[in-house]
Amino acid sequence: MDNVIQLGRRWELGEQLGKGGFGRVFAAEADDGTPAAVKLVPKEPGAARELLFADLTGVRNVVPVLESGETGDDYVIVMPRATESLADRLDATGGALPLQESLAVLTDVAAALTDLEGRVVHRDLKPQNVLLVDGVWCLADFGISRYTEAATATHTHKWSGTSEYTAPERWRSERATAATDVYALGVMAFQVLSGNLPFPGPETADFRDQHLHADPPRLTTASPRLAALVEECLYKAPGARPSPANLLARLQRAAAAPVSPGAAALAEAYQRQAEQRRAAEVAASRAQTEQARRRDLADAARRSLEVTAASLLEAVTDLAPGAAVRQRPDGGWTVELGPARLGMSTSVAFDERIWGTWAPQLTVIAVATISVVVVPADRSGYEGRSHSLYFCDARHEGEYAWYETAFMDNPIMGRSRRAQEPFALHLMDPIGNPAEAAGKALSNAMTEYQVAWPFTELTTGETEEFTDRWVGWFADAVDGRLARPMMLPERRPEGTWRRS
Repeated sequence: MDNVIQLGRRWELGEQLGKGGFGRVFAAEADDGTPAAVKLVPKEPGAARELLFADLTGVRNVVPVLESGETGDDYVIVMPRATESLADRLDATGGALPLQESLAVLTDVAAALTDLEGRVVHRDLKPQNVLLVDGVWCLADFGISRYTEAATATHTHKWSGTSEYTAPERWRSERATAATDVYALGVMAFQVLSGNLPFPGPETADFRDQHLHADPPRLTTASPRLAALVEECLYKAPGARPSPANLLARLQRAAAAPVSPGAAALAEAYQRQAEQRRAAEVAASRAQTEQARRRDLADAARRSLEVTAASLLEAVTDLAPGAAVRQRPDGGWTVELGPARLGMSTSVAFDERIWGTWAPQLTVIAVATISVVVVPADRSGYEGRSHSLYFCDARHEGEYAWYETAFMDNPIMGRSRRAQEPFALHLMDPIGNPAEAAGKALSNAMTEYQVAWPFTELTTGETEEFTDRWVGWFADAVDGRLARPMMLPERRPEGTWRRS
């Protein structure tokens, strides 16, 4: 190998620093004394992919390319010399990083993924490819990356990657998306916060089985908000994971959020729920079918809603320790205090065939309900309100989360007042008709039902507003002040869900 490479500048190569995914990396110095790292990628099928990413204009926290070119045998990429890799830092600390340092690493990488979304999927995110450059943690080594919309070519290194960080869909040979990188970042998050991998292997077959079938252990070394976020990144179903932008925003909030008694209470509630759901998550080992995809999403929905329900129940019982808590036949619970009943069902997988001819644009995976009522009803026959909870892709196709909404009768139809207003719609409408009633409300047509509450996302671990609102309505019901809304809808719902 020639120790001198002439590009725009003359670079003299020194010691080998490491081996990237598809090349060797050397210390180098320009004739003007500028230090750098030079990566030589042998000219093999698929190797030119490295050069596709030499110019990622506007993308934060990606190791910049100072120069690129080629020699007779190699493609050449010249980059700034990194201070260290995340792998080096983890080795030096014995495996885990302090909380604030962990958040700095994860936030920097999440910012890069946010800017790359829709442009590039990295596909080999791991500590060796996260480098500290000028005080910022940056992504490097795009050797097996591809443009988001690029078709899989003959030589794409589709089986490449690192077993410890490979998402379930990659083990099933499915197309990598931004969610694949989010999963790998979730593995890294678990590692830097706990000092251990969520799935320890050690052999390739073990990693495959664990990524496809096993739940990660509880993350007890982080706040409940951060632990919930890491678990969401590690969901088996890609559509249930947070988007890079959502992940970045929540990491930034986690970095700023003080530890509070409420957070500690939620951590305990979350741990109790986690102990009840240690059963292995079922996932197909062959190409995943639509049924299996929905099953994975429904399982993620159940686990997520358990955390929200536990938080609400704990808040109510802390404030009203004398209230009677009863388990419902559907697996949910009801809290009774005086004439008031606050109830929340468990998550139920939704069969979209019961939409009938009114299937909406969005895809619903699971449903639940929450309600507050008084017994007996008031003089006008009003007993309270109920809302629907949908695990669906209300905002963006393929991005799933829990959303709260509610429904009302179309006032033009002249229907008499109901005992509950607004009311929930999912499996049956208020008089026992199939779920097509909700489909009608979600359509563009003028029908007998309308949406009465905007689709409001319930972010796991961040449901303070949701909890406070339902606790307030429960308090009103206990004091006899729960009244029929003066007008419906109470909040404008237009534009909060996808419609054709």
